[in-house]
Amino acid sequence: MPPPAVTHRTRVSFAESFAGADPVADAERRRGLRRMKVVALGFLVGATGVFLGCRWLQAGGAAAAWVGYVRAAAEAGMVGALADWFAVTALFKYPLGIPIPHTAIIKRKKDQLGEGLGTFVRENFLSPPVVETKLRDAQIPGRLGKWLSETAHAERVAAETATVLRVLVELLRDEDVQHVIDRMIVRRIAEPQWGPPVGRVLATLLAENRQEALIQLLADRAFQWSLNAGEVIQRVVERDSPSWSPRFIDHLVGDRIHRELMDFTDKVRRNPDHELRRSATRFLFEFAYDLQHDEATIARAEAVKEQLMAREEITNAAATAWATLKRLVLEGVDDPSSALRTRIADTVIRIGESLRDDADLRDKVDNWIVRAAQHLVGQYGVEITAIITDTIERWDAEEASRRIELHVGRDLQFIRINGTVVGSLAGLVIYTVAQLLF
Repeated sequence: MPPPAVTHRTRVSFAESFAGADPVADAERRRGLRRMKVVALGFLVGATGVFLGCRWLQAGGAAAAWVGYVRAAAEAGMVGALADWFAVTALFKYPLGIPIPHTAIIKRKKDQLGEGLGTFVRENFLSPPVVETKLRDAQIPGRLGKWLSETAHAERVAAETATVLRVLVELLRDEDVQHVIDRMIVRRIAEPQWGPPVGRVLATLLAENRQEALIQLLADRAFQWSLNAGEVIQRVVERDSPSWSPRFIDHLVGDRIHRELMDFTDKVRRNPDHELRRSATRFLFEFAYDLQHDEATIARAEAVKEQLMAREEITNAAATAWATLKRLVLEGVDDPSSALRTRIADTVIRIGESLRDDADLRDKVDNWIVRAAQHLVGQYGVEITAIITDTIERWDAEEASRRIELHVGRDLQFIRINGTVVGSLAGLVIYTVAQLLF
């Protein structure tokens, strides 16, 4: 039986995992880096070949005058090429493997470079004035309002919101949600005594004379009822009067009671200082006090609370509320014309139109965004840039140097090429000036 195949897994470094290294892209960068290194080396080799050729011509003793100029340019080009090769190489590694001081800078100074980069980002990108300028220039509220006010975009937001809601309701277990609703809402309402807080609220309303509106409403309704209560009063009088009482007497009594009732309710309705209204106000003040301080009244309030909380509608409130919400979400999430998505889209459009058309609202939202961003960068700027510093500190020095070279090394080879060209020109100028002067 053949041995089982062994699967070898390539270990991904922290730097690669953090940077999201793409093997294909890295391979292309590596080829580009090698190609540019060959080009830069070709300039050095070319300058060296020209220099040696000129020296050979001059050694024969019959070289033309121009050979000296070319040799000087080639010689200076070699120096420039070697100097810039050393400078570029010293960033990432020891030149020729020799541990020369102040070389392999990235490898040795990785942590300091990370700290410096974090400080640079914090001071130049995350400072409150810079953040404010960028955010105000972006005109986020106006652009967002214009985008949201378009029907197609509002429907897209509604669809995405509905999808998120569906994912949430499908992820959450019914019993867990019901338990949270029951514990956080229903039980929170039922646990404390109702009497004292209700009494305090009532006392506050009475202190602000808010009871007058309620009393006036009740007085108006009582008067309206009394206007049509004649038949009811007549039936009651006929029912409760002695059997020997004549019918016309019953009618007279009923009419008198009806007139007195209408007159009384009208007086209560019209007179804010009526004795009945003052009595009702005194009762409310006493009731508010008793709810807070009278044990018997507090106990009666608790009994009412227990009766209410024991009702089936209350005990099943959590399950009913969650089942209703879940049904509405699941039924409406995939239907563009559903009440859920239509309502979300309409709300989004209204918000967008308000942001688009209301300059004051845009300014307020803009100020909110700016203040929030300034608070974040002011309070947490160090923590934000610490992501850069801490991440670079965790990188392996060799790996960090290799990856940085892979990303920027190709462009750095142009420094070597430019060093060769500029060195050659400088050497030519210096040699020419020397020939003219001496």
